[in-house]
Amino acid sequence: MTSYLLALDQGTSSSRSIVFDAKGQIVALAQHELPQIYPRPGWVEHSPAQIWNTQLATAQEALKKAGINASQIRSIGITNQRETTVLWNRKTGAPVHNAIVWQDRRAEPICAELRERGLAETIQTKTGLLIDAYFSGTKLQWLLDNVPGARAQAERGELAFGTVDSWLIWQLTQGRRHLTDVSNASRTMLFNVHTNTWDDELLAALNIPRSLMPEVLPSSADFGATAEALLGSSIAIGGVAGDQQSALFGQACFSAGMAKNTYGTGCFLLMHTGHHFQASHNGLLTTSAAQTHTRAEFAMEGSVFVGGAVVQWLRDGLRAIENSGEVQSLAENVPDSGGVMLVPAFTGLGAPYWKPDARGTITGLTRGTTIAHIARAALESIAYQSAALLQAMSRDAVAAGGAPVTELRVDGGASVNNLLMQFQADLLGIPVVRPACVETTALGAAYLAGLSSGLYQSTKELSALWKAERRFMPTMQRGRAAELMQQWEHAVRQTTAA
Repeated sequence: MTSYLLALDQGTSSSRSIVFDAKGQIVALAQHELPQIYPRPGWVEHSPAQIWNTQLATAQEALKKAGINASQIRSIGITNQRETTVLWNRKTGAPVHNAIVWQDRRAEPICAELRERGLAETIQTKTGLLIDAYFSGTKLQWLLDNVPGARAQAERGELAFGTVDSWLIWQLTQGRRHLTDVSNASRTMLFNVHTNTWDDELLAALNIPRSLMPEVLPSSADFGATAEALLGSSIAIGGVAGDQQSALFGQACFSAGMAKNTYGTGCFLLMHTGHHFQASHNGLLTTSAAQTHTRAEFAMEGSVFVGGAVVQWLRDGLRAIENSGEVQSLAENVPDSGGVMLVPAFTGLGAPYWKPDARGTITGLTRGTTIAHIARAALESIAYQSAALLQAMSRDAVAAGGAPVTELRVDGGASVNNLLMQFQADLLGIPVVRPACVETTALGAAYLAGLSSGLYQSTKELSALWKAERRFMPTMQRGRAAELMQQWEHAVRQTTAA
């Protein structure tokens, strides 16, 4: 039996494909950049054709690099940028407009109207989400209302809606399958996460014809097979999950209380809550986790707007370093931040603060402050924000009778910084664990595909494959950690006071 898996990782800035072996080891990787389109301030688009063409090219390239042919691939897993919205003609396959990217804010007036109509509680209760232009539903409504002829075509059943996973499945199967998975569906603001079905009340509230919607499957399921001509042989598509839920799965966080944090430009922290839907009282989102069966599973999610981006600011704004890799050595020139606190609210503060108008501050400066203190404070700000987020999650979980977090699994670019990871463990008072394979987003999709194809028998088998590269144990006294978090919260209050 073939034992290779191919993960298609379609992200915001690039399309990537990775070939994994049965042990979850990377065999080959290919990546192509994806051009960004900015028609107006606050608008962000992608060409659906470029999404598809770059993804197909990387899949072909990864197979070539691996020295294998398509017949040796057991199954394909897809993971994708979430919320990005595509609308296309069912007969021709042609998009009616560019894809509207998750970062796009054009649907904010629609969101304001939904809030004014008193739908916030209904939407949060059914979907776990807050009303925001971030999610796909209002982007889809905007397309129907603003693309000439789109609504009439939709009402005649001529159009198909999908997030990026659905668009890729449609292309890979040459229009034979119009599908999505529960994790992507849960990011539309149109999906009832309790019943795992599209919600008629929400579709009606946004004036969206049900005929547009893809069929929803578990994340590990039969999503069809690729057309033979694309890769040289037909391959089963067996796994699909939105990028953050896929990373949670790739980190083997399969049970309640397990959590992962992805340290990228921002930070995405997800905690599995099992089969229990927990509405947040701390401004967090409840979302569907990647699911291997039909029974609903959930995760709580929060995001830090500026994570690793603060290091880019040190490099490009302050010119304190020449490349990002220098930040740790600069910060290690001092034993601590010397009382300096940097709150990187460059684009406001996300969960658990939700202060969109906040702007960055540096407090605690003295005559003895050096650029090394500021660099250390910048690094530590990533850990402070993530700690505040995890503490908020833990409060929600405990209030609902859930399990406390006992360790944090980490991935993403900034997770390679040992100083940051140690400080994160010290603030949280729990181990911070970095895996041997940090490509956890693609790995999650591969694992989902491996399960559906029978390469793996259970998540227990996948848990055994997960290996830690390094475990950072807390060394700081809990009283000192609490003092530091109080200082951080004081700095946040100063930032938001205006």
